[in-house]
Amino acid sequence: TAGAAVAALGSLLARILGVSRTTLAMARDRHLPSALAAVRPRSGVPHRAELAVGAVVAVVAATADLRGAIGFSSFGVLAYYAIANASAWTLGPGEGRPPRIVPAVGLAGCVVLAFALPLASVLLGAAVLAAGAASYGVRRAVAARRA
Repeated sequence: TAGAAVAALGSLLARILGVSRTTLAMARDRHLPSALAAVRPRSGVPHRAELAVGAVVAVVAATADLRGAIGFSSFGVLAYYAIANASAWTLGPGEGRPPRIVPAVGLAGCVVLAFALPLASVLLGAAVLAAGAASYGVRRAVAARRA
């Protein structure tokens, strides 16, 4: 039990750090508030993004069913890797493209695993992705009208 708890904590810490870096990148691209793009000059740590992500994780851990939160998180990670595999498919031969079978198998594996999760996790994850895509589309349409 202790080993499983330590392994889970290590995995959670890695995800928090990874998500905070993604938050930093999204804030730099103005998809999230620009205050989250702050980086400590000496260490290069995105401290505000890490605090924000840590706060969200703490609230979820304190208020949600952890099995559901883990399922939702797993769906998000698998969706992220599915997108990465689909993107690798679009690389040209001069861009370091792997053999086509690699991103195809990776994409298929991510999709199969994502949809093998509990239905509630899949539905909530898909709803969040759809809301994000709709928000992005609206923001782009508004920006195009202003230009």
